[in-house]
Amino acid sequence: MYSRVYVEITNICNMSCSFCHGHSRAPRQMSREEFAVVLRKVRGLCRYIYFHLMGEPLLHPDLPLFIEQAAEQGLLPVITTNGTLVQKRKNELIASGVHKVSISLHSFEGTDKRAHEKYLAEVTDFAEEASASGIIVVLRLWNSGADDKLNGAVLDFLRSRIDGEWTPNTKGIRIHDKLHLEWGDRFEWPDREAPVQDCDVFCYGLRDHFGILCDGTVVPCCLDSDGVVNLGNVFESNIESILSSPRATAMKKGFDCRKATEALCKRCGYAQRFK
Repeated sequence: MYSRVYVEITNICNMSCSFCHGHSRAPRQMSREEFAVVLRKVRGLCRYIYFHLMGEPLLHPDLPLFIEQAAEQGLLPVITTNGTLVQKRKNELIASGVHKVSISLHSFEGTDKRAHEKYLAEVTDFAEEASASGIIVVLRLWNSGADDKLNGAVLDFLRSRIDGEWTPNTKGIRIHDKLHLEWGDRFEWPDREAPVQDCDVFCYGLRDHFGILCDGTVVPCCLDSDGVVNLGNVFESNIESILSSPRATAMKKGFDCRKATEALCKRCGYAQRFK
């Protein structure tokens, strides 16, 4: 059984963040009928469903419905968002039964101070109300070693608006039971044009997770933004046969030996953290 599946319900985004690799696919969003197929095929295969790969999930008008349907199937729904629309869709999200919302605070880097503080105020208002209702909220600053000069000001702003424990831990800071701040290092996305990384490569892709793009393409992880490692299509084939195909099996066996069988994986900066 897998821990999670990343389902891209839309590849459309309202931001153009410096840290995001982006994609070259045609704009698309998953229909209700297509999402129903995905749910039916992943049911029993994983515990969590992450509405995340490329795109901003809060742009999809049916997101609350998808969350409810996933929860009805026994899955724990998780959203990763840039946070620009959480205030607008706050009531829908809280009512939907979403398990966890992760907000990438560094999405708003490079804006003027007034716009940045307005954004942070909307995010903190959502975070407090959602966490009070029982939703896990994680505020993320995954920009260490890069454009992190604003992090101190962000932390000061958050502390001024949110009462809590503010207890440091290995991942970041526990603000209170349902509200956390996490940080991480900026990493290089896998890219076909990038130089080959160290030959010692390990990845949890296909080991505890896999991804499904909005056109149904099954990929080994959430960083294959263009569907380069196309393992099959969930709208056309059985998901178990896709995940046990010769190509997928070769990838898993390769990672067992700390070898990448796919060209894209040999060019993945994120995989280097598992050396």
